[in-house]
Amino acid sequence: MSDKLMLLDTASLYFRAFYGVPDKVKAPDGTSVNAARGLLDIIAKLVTLYEPTHIVACWDDDWRPHWRVDLIPSYKTHRVVEVVAAGPDVEEVPDPLEAQIPLIRQTLTALGIPIIGVAAHEADDVISTLATRSTIPVDIVTGDRDLFQLVDDDRGIRVVYTARGMSNLEIVTDATVVAKYGVLPSQYADFATMRGDASDGLPGVAGVGEKTAAALLKDHGDLAGIRAAAVAGEGMSAGVQAKVIAASDYLDVAPTVVEVARGLDIAVPATPARALDAAQTASAEELAAQWNLGSSMQRAIAALDRPVG
Repeated sequence: MSDKLMLLDTASLYFRAFYGVPDKVKAPDGTSVNAARGLLDIIAKLVTLYEPTHIVACWDDDWRPHWRVDLIPSYKTHRVVEVVAAGPDVEEVPDPLEAQIPLIRQTLTALGIPIIGVAAHEADDVISTLATRSTIPVDIVTGDRDLFQLVDDDRGIRVVYTARGMSNLEIVTDATVVAKYGVLPSQYADFATMRGDASDGLPGVAGVGEKTAAALLKDHGDLAGIRAAAVAGEGMSAGVQAKVIAASDYLDVAPTVVEVARGLDIAVPATPARALDAAQTASAEELAAQWNLGSSMQRAIAALDRPVG
């Protein structure tokens, strides 16, 4: 088996599990465990399908970093429950899911899957840094298309895209991005900056949609080239030129918000995923019994019980 690193956009997956798994089975104390059980099933399926030798659960230590908000105040603002001046803002998370997050961390630890987060950064930044530093092929598991900017066939970096559900996973490669959007993965961050994203509170360039953004990138290469052409009045209609120039203040700061950080002080774990030994298995099964995780934990343990590279 060839070495392969799997990077989990953990919050993306446990939100999907929470909304996708009926809240019928409870822990003995009545606590909901659907997100924890669902995440275990997701991990079992991913490991079985894609056979990673190394796995990391990438974590949002700060889902809305203030340094991004300082640049674009509307960034994810619609998901804020409480602004916290000295730390991460409080995100709108359903109470039954919020209560399961400590358990989710316990289950990952029980399976020997390292959890990596960085203060003042999102999981996307952790994923980006680890993917950039990896010397082996990488599968990024996420429902966030912003991470398409990391896809790189030459380096073996692809996205396992979950937006259409775990039964309809999509492998995103260079060709996928080009076919979907008409841009290269290396242009995707500039494309997303111009298009904007209401779900993240990014306004984009008013009046410039996906087709226009893709055409501009095809003609001018990158955002810097587009802006230079707009100032020179070359290579675009007067209407588009006016829209790009009018968005100058936004375009000065948006790339820093949209582009994922690649230089965090973290390293790719050297230890591969391994089958649990007898003591680890007993501990994981005890945790499963305590929280009624049942067959979901067993499937995850079984999926990890295979040879590694």
